[in-house]
Formats: sequence, C-alpha cells, structure tokens
Amino acid sequence: MPGQRELARRARAQLTDAVRLARWAEGPVSFTEAGRAAPTLELTPEQVAAAWDHARLAGLLELREGVATPGWRLRVWDRDDAAVLRGWVALFDAWSLALPAPEGADPGLVADVVEGTPQLLSLLHLTSGPLPVSGLLDLLTQRIAELRESRGEPDIADQADELPDLLEWLLAALASVGALHRDPDTPAVALTALGNWAVWTKLEQICVAAQSVAGHIEQPAEELLRACARYSPGPARAEYRAWLAARPVGQAVAELLEVARGDDPLLRGLAFDALRVVGGPAESAVRAASAEPSLRPYALLWLAELDGEAPPDLLSRQEATWLWVDTAAAVADHGEGHLLVRHLQSAAQGSVPQLLEELRQVDHPRTVQVLVALAAAHPDPVLAKVVRRAAFQVHSGGR
Repeated sequence: MPGQRELARRARAQLTDAVRLARWAEGPVSFTEAGRAAPTLELTPEQVAAAWDHARLAGLLELREGVATPGWRLRVWDRDDAAVLRGWVALFDAWSLALPAPEGADPGLVADVVEGTPQLLSLLHLTSGPLPVSGLLDLLTQRIAELRESRGEPDIADQADELPDLLEWLLAALASVGALHRDPDTPAVALTALGNWAVWTKLEQICVAAQSVAGHIEQPAEELLRACARYSPGPARAEYRAWLAARPVGQAVAELLEVARGDDPLLRGLAFDALRVVGGPAESAVRAASAEPSLRPYALLWLAELDGEAPPDLLSRQEATWLWVDTAAAVADHGEGHLLVRHLQSAAQGSVPQLLEELRQVDHPRTVQVLVALAAAHPDPVLAKVVRRAAFQVHSGGR
C-alpha cells in the first residue's frame, strides 16, 4: 500500500478542481456566483458544480446561509498531508452526496443501497483486484434483502429492476470521489489505492500517528495546541503553563483567542482549555469574546466555570446545538467513529429526531460533514439511515 505522502499526492490530484475553485473564491460566494469561475478555470458548468460539492464535502469550502468561504483545510492544503487525507476521507464518506441518485428512484431503496455499500467495499478490498459488476449486483441484492428482513419489511422483488441503475449510480459516485476504478475493457471494477487505504483504515481502525510530544515554549499558539491535541489533560496543562510563563499574559490570551477564531473546532476547544490555565487574568478578554457567535458558547462556559457555577440555562438551545456540532466536528476530524457515536448521547435534545430537527436550524458550516461521519460510524443501521437522510436534506438546502 502506498505511503502517506503518495496517498496525499493522489488525494490532492483527485481534488484539484475543488481546490482551484476554493482558491478562486477567496471570499464569500454563493453557488450561483461560483458559476462565474467556469471560464477562468477552464471548466464546464457541470465540472464547477462537481468541484463546488467536492470542496464543501472535503472541508475546502464552508457554507453558512448559502454562502461559502474558504475552509481551514485550504490554508494547509499544500503542507499538511494528514489534513489532506482527512479531507479526502470526508469526501469519501459522503460519496452518496457527491453525485445525485437517479431521478425518480425510490428514496427508501436508495437508502438501502447506501447502507449496503460498506459490504461491497469490504469485498473489493479483501479481493485486492477487479470484481465483475454482475457479482456486485448479486451481493447488493442479497444485502438489501437481509436488511429488509431484519427490519421486518417486504422483500425487494417488486423493486429489483431498479437495482442495476442504482448500482451504476453507486459505482459512478465512488469513482467520482476517487475511490473506485472502472476498467473500460471489462465489466469489472476495483478500488483505487485511495479507496483501498480508506477501507483498510476503517476496518482496522488505524489512525495517523501524531507528532512526537516535546517542549513547545517557543512555538506560536496554534502549534502548541496542535501538539497538545494528543496529550492527556495533565501533560497538556504542564505545556500550557510553560508556554504561558514565557510571554506576557495579554499577548498569550490574544494569541489563544485568535486561534479559537479559526476554522478548526478542535483547536477552538483546546484554546479555551489553555485559557482555563490562565484563569482570572483572561476574564476581560474572554468576556469580550462572548459577543462573537463562534466563540460565545465556549466563552460563556469558561466564564461560568471561573465564577464557580454553570446554571442549567446558561446556553440557549441554539447555542448548545451549535456547540454540539462544533465539538462533533472536532471528534470527526481527529477522533474515532465510536467517539462520535458516544458524542451523540451528549446532545441536550434527548432524542435523535429532535436533535436532527434542530440541527437544520443551526447555522454551522460543518453540519453536513458531522452527520455524514455519524451515519458512517453508527452501528444501528436504521438510525444511521435517518441521520444520512438528514445530511442529504441539509446538503440539498444549501443551494
């Protein structure tokens, strides 16, 4: 299997158009406005539409109220192989959103096809070579029949004629994100190197190793926080104290808040952890930061902890939901799937349908990615289907 550098090179090549479009955008643009990029980038309108979707799903563009801005991944795209691969995996997980399902297809059957896809991918990975499309169709038919039987639903006898078209959609969508290769001379398909790596990683639950931990007193705040991301709380606090002792408190607090204003939710949470080590001297700056929407939930919790109590109604329901999405995005970017499933239990809504309803009302740029990752990780296929449908609805409403 190729190494990380080679895999990242292939991921960059796969997302070339998405990166070019994101860099063309520079500032806030709508999907309609992005169409103006076609002549400049020498792309067709269809290619621009695909690049827009790929850029959003890979975190190169982030959407708020129908307007996209460059995401944090774009800033590190040329120098951070791990971030590139995480971006490509986010796109891979969202393959069913990257290409519309056939017009008129039954939504329930489409959801079953998506739910049955991991088994096809696992087989393609384990065989390490091309498989005939006819064999994949048989496997998909069998898998959907098993899923429906387990739910006590009717079999697919009256819908079987739809499956060849849906399998073609599945294969085309996986090919469009760079996970699948179709042999033009034979009716067979195989995983690409990226596809094999992604499936292997998910099956074996292997994570990219973090940088070795060491002293970071001389590093800027962002590098300090990135290095401490893998520390347990005790060693992290020790690093924060050493770093804070080496610079004026006002400068340190300003640096940490500036990192918190960025687009990486993990660093946002870690910045406020470091500010907890600062304590009272940071109060005025944190109180001022509470007026900023993306910092407000964190700042309010920080101030409540400083006062020694956090009232139950400290955050509005919308603020609590926004914070849930933000922390879920951090888990999706840097954690394992079971942690994201566990995070679902921390939602204030008390039920998944209520959470999904409120997520549609929250203006967070990572909502779709979080829902796609949660659907991919959740062991309950019925709940995963509901979450995946919600991701599609949020995604569709973005244009």
